[in-house]
Amino acid sequence: MIDIQGVTKSFGHLQVLKGIDLHINKGEVVSIVGPSGAGKTTLLQIIGTLDQADQGQIMVDGVRVDQLSSKKLSDFRNQHIGFVFQFHQLLPEFTALENVMIPSLIAGKSQVETKQRAQELLQYMGLLDRARHKPNELSGGEKQRVAVARALVNHPAVILADEPSGSLDSKNKTELHQLFFDLRKEFGQTFVIVTHDEGLASITDRTIHMKDGRLIQTTPCQAENDAQCQPSAQCSEDDTRHS
Repeated sequence: MIDIQGVTKSFGHLQVLKGIDLHINKGEVVSIVGPSGAGKTTLLQIIGTLDQADQGQIMVDGVRVDQLSSKKLSDFRNQHIGFVFQFHQLLPEFTALENVMIPSLIAGKSQVETKQRAQELLQYMGLLDRARHKPNELSGGEKQRVAVARALVNHPAVILADEPSGSLDSKNKTELHQLFFDLRKEFGQTFVIVTHDEGLASITDRTIHMKDGRLIQTTPCQAENDAQCQPSAQCSEDDTRHS
């Protein structure tokens, strides 16, 4: 699903990523943790094709994204990858429904098909009755669920989340974390989540620990007696050791 080999990245004289090797399986929910400045967000942006590595190979959903032209990269990103950020980044002038529809319309899908898909996702999120509300009329948890629906609208294979619950209260955090696992079960997406939230990291299939631009440790799910704490059936011991 995601395979990274020898990835490096520098900003000026500062080397942010120092030879990253990482394999993530289809259907895994993986968290990336570490102190500020460890390179977590930079790695996520490179996986998501929002930034380019200086060196190394990046394979996402069977495609060598480091070899794609800018146009093909943009198309690939829109069709194969969904993004969820700490701050929802919804467009304030559009309704919840319109915000969810935007990536699909950019991909060239019809208005009818796009609207139907967006409504289905909002219904799944329990937000269909909020479809005509603009972001300033929604709660923090509602806005983040709209952002998740937007990330899903093009049926992406991968969802990348950067501190997705960082701005939420404890109740909405718990609901959002559960939503990720519900979505994995329902749609089979792969989730890669950068987080400082120990509770979220403890229930993901694997936790990737970063420090000073390197992967220093991989740990399995730490939660006990939790139905969430089940690695993907496609995640073998060899795959885990590979990372």
